[in-house]
Amino acid sequence: MGRGSNGVIMKVWRADDYRLTVTSTERITDKYIRIGFTAGGLLDDHPVHPTQFIRLWIPDAETDKLHHRGYTLIDQDPGNDHFYIEFAIHNGPACQWAERARVGEVIETSVLGSNFQLPATTPGEYVIFGDTASLPAINTLLEAIGDTPARVWLEWQYESDTTLPVRNKPHHTVTWLQRIDDGRAMREAADELTVAPDAFAWVACDTATTRAIVKSLRTTLPKAQIKAQGYWK
Repeated sequence: MGRGSNGVIMKVWRADDYRLTVTSTERITDKYIRIGFTAGGLLDDHPVHPTQFIRLWIPDAETDKLHHRGYTLIDQDPGNDHFYIEFAIHNGPACQWAERARVGEVIETSVLGSNFQLPATTPGEYVIFGDTASLPAINTLLEAIGDTPARVWLEWQYESDTTLPVRNKPHHTVTWLQRIDDGRAMREAADELTVAPDAFAWVACDTATTRAIVKSLRTTLPKAQIKAQGYWK
């Protein structure tokens, strides 16, 4: 199958390529699937860090095209060459692949650009905005920040979303907000938020909502204290 222009870009930027093998599939909810993979040596070359992601080459069930999609790694186990990826199910080739994936199936991946590190100076708190697509990354972040307080806002679309496991600790507060009017509840939460100057913000919603939240946060926080990425359109 062909990688198209995305494949050319990956080659130009010297992305590292690997082959992953499915080891397990688990349906967490009706809209969420967790898949285990052997890492194909990927974790030997790329040390584990919070929000670590790779770029899967998703085969299209109907054409010979490969679709390029980024996904977060969770529960990485370099010693056993293994990790998991969680898929928030919606319309699209990646989710269709996840629903039909079987143990032993092989999928190609590229690694490029995953280099997030926690702030060198521990912030007074983290403020985190995301949804089910970015929940795996948020969970890795919550695990990495240790005793630092955090306030987390998560957007849900399906009733089962709010049952998904969030790896928060007692000093982390989690608020689920229903997706209405293309993210209005999340935007309003950011507008009403009071943030200390020593806070660090991590934002990963749909592109438009992410931009709106960042605009609100910038009234208090400098650019260096905000990490933002639109996860979908």
